[in-house]
Amino acid sequence: QVQLVESGGGSVQAGGSLRLSCAASGYTYSSYYMGWFRQAPGKEREGVASIDSIGTTSYADSVKGRFTISKDNAKNTLYLQMNSLKPEDTAVYYCAADWGLFPAGLVAGGYNYWGQGTQVTVSS
Repeated sequence: QVQLVESGGGSVQAGGSLRLSCAASGYTYSSYYMGWFRQAPGKEREGVASIDSIGTTSYADSVKGRFTISKDNAKNTLYLQMNSLKPEDTAVYYCAADWGLFPAGLVAGGYNYWGQGTQVTVSS
């Protein structure tokens, strides 16, 4: 059974940094593609960053140059380093995973496994 557990959320002032972690279990971690998504109140869930099984990454334009996605296959953990945070980054952040020949990238519909989410709040 696939399980994803996020941690590392919290409150920070604008310009600050946070690192989110997503501990994965229940599958062959290295063969999956994974992503970070976020959902702010009243808005749809949006893709933030993704990484495929060989380490190819993609980012939403709104976070390019500020966020970095990475994974540690030995620890079965996905990370999202968030720097220069802005109030508009405030949201619940979710990690997601799935596998297949064609990684879903930033498309939420392409993921079947989701964590419970962690809140990130950025104050001005």
